[in-house]
Amino acid sequence: MTARDLLKKYEVEINKNNFDLLTPLISNNCKFWFTSGTFQGHEQCRRAFEKTWNMIKDEKYWLTDVEWIAESETTSVCTYTFHWTGLIEDKPYEGKGRGTSCFRKEQDDWKIVHEHLSHFPK
Repeated sequence: MTARDLLKKYEVEINKNNFDLLTPLISNNCKFWFTSGTFQGHEQCRRAFEKTWNMIKDEKYWLTDVEWIAESETTSVCTYTFHWTGLIEDKPYEGKGRGTSCFRKEQDDWKIVHEHLSHFPK
């Protein structure tokens, strides 16, 4: 699996709202930067993801404009636009923003080591 394959798999698995499906894709030493804070390691990231999934019902998340800005045999970085739709308190909402994901080869497997998401200003 390449870093590009991993990103595609991550995009599919994240929509299942089950962090256990994401842990094989994310480094144990991950650091995620979201609007709501900085989350390091699987347990902090799990809490952040689950909080979002509990708040946004029927969420659908996808990426567009993916641009691979650095690729080597051991590290890769891409930027993208992320989009989401879902229900908050039974009302439809949607949003989008910018994202950066950094990938590192750990042993023989690619892992997401860092993700930075920020919403576009309204």
